[in-house]
Amino acid sequence: MRRYRGLCAGIFCLCLIIGGCGQGTIPGSSKTYIYYINGDGTGLTQEEYELPDGSTREQIDAVLKELRRETDSIDYKSACPHYVHINKWTLEDSDLEIDFSESYRRMSTAEELLFRAAAVHSLEQIGGVDYIRFTVEGKEVKDSQGRETGYMNHDSFVENTGSSLHSYQEGSLHLYFANKTGDRLKEEVVSVRYNSNISVEKRIAEQLIKGPSMEGTYPTLPPETKILGVSVRDGICYVNFDEGFLNMDYKISPQVRIYSVVNSIVAGGEAGQVQILVNGKTDVDYPDGISLEKPFSRDLEIVEEKEKD
Repeated sequence: MRRYRGLCAGIFCLCLIIGGCGQGTIPGSSKTYIYYINGDGTGLTQEEYELPDGSTREQIDAVLKELRRETDSIDYKSACPHYVHINKWTLEDSDLEIDFSESYRRMSTAEELLFRAAAVHSLEQIGGVDYIRFTVEGKEVKDSQGRETGYMNHDSFVENTGSSLHSYQEGSLHLYFANKTGDRLKEEVVSVRYNSNISVEKRIAEQLIKGPSMEGTYPTLPPETKILGVSVRDGICYVNFDEGFLNMDYKISPQVRIYSVVNSIVAGGEAGQVQILVNGKTDVDYPDGISLEKPFSRDLEIVEEKEKD
């Protein structure tokens, strides 16, 4: 007997998982897509994909290979971690079963849910595949509630009625703003409550644009600056600002502005370096001949020492 059940809303629900994806998987649609993790790492995005000619089995192989392929984009990345391997897959009638290596269990709850959703949405577009089931070394995958996920299709990721749409968390951010003379940074610790479906790196960038609240600290980013995208890949956080990033009405060292962003993101996020882009480009005319071509590492020498009580 075929088993499949809808997932209870956990960290993500349907509108957050495929937010920004447009229609999502549409049975019978003439277009097909591969689903990726978005730049924030908080949901999925889709890219149009042309299924190769061939049998159902050949198309399954092609989609599984595409799901594992690393992308060149900073706006989305593969939902399948590089360390996750497929042992084998079998297709019986229209039921596709995929068995993964033990390394599958290394994924966090959020990563695993996103990968499962991306794989199901991508694979069920293949004619002859109606349901997908995951196992790890022959044992059925379980959700965050400890329940077997069973056979899945797009309906398996529908949000439960009455579930909380957003999940919030509280934390402290170590932000770096300019000192009075604009030639050094001063640290300000702020407590924030934010939607956990927004990456902490993006939240930090938003707080920098919002500006400081502590006396003796001054803004480093113009308030009209817009964030076009934030993503983390291979230990590097890519922050894409619009041209507002280049504007400033008062005197501030160009290095101070750069390291305000870099030091703040490295202190609060998971990246060890920060790549700054302006309208998606790094070959911009930045003051003092500073090149944005390569990622920046944290610099604490530019930070003023805290005054002792």
